[in-house]
Amino acid sequence: MTDPKNTDIASLMPHSGKMVLLDRLVEYDEISATAELVVRDDGLLGDGKIVPAWAGIEYMAQTIAVYAGIMAKIAGDQIKLGFLLGTRRYKSNVAEFKVGSTLKVRVEKIMQDERLGVFDCRIQGDGVEISANLNVYEPPITL
Repeated sequence: MTDPKNTDIASLMPHSGKMVLLDRLVEYDEISATAELVVRDDGLLGDGKIVPAWAGIEYMAQTIAVYAGIMAKIAGDQIKLGFLLGTRRYKSNVAEFKVGSTLKVRVEKIMQDERLGVFDCRIQGDGVEISANLNVYEPPITL
């Protein structure tokens, strides 16, 4: 298998087009992944100048999807659809992200069984510190 860090990040998750908000995979191991993105001005989640900090939940969820995609590829499985069930303890020191700013998103598995998972998530950037726990569900459906 090709190193996922050298793979198009969109091929590691069930998203396409403008909904792929992450730019690249920075690193991963058996329990975590870190992705990077430049906040876009396409108006998908913001107004062209700023993106609200709550969009960080989607950045975190997509990083979890990338982690799951890597684990599936390593296991020789197909990438599966996943769902965000909920967010707990979302703490942010900013109300918004500036378009053009670079953010790193790290997710670390707290627990996971064959369908449910809980991840500790963090977003960092210039003056940005965000944390949350995300609960996710992976149904037995492949793409």
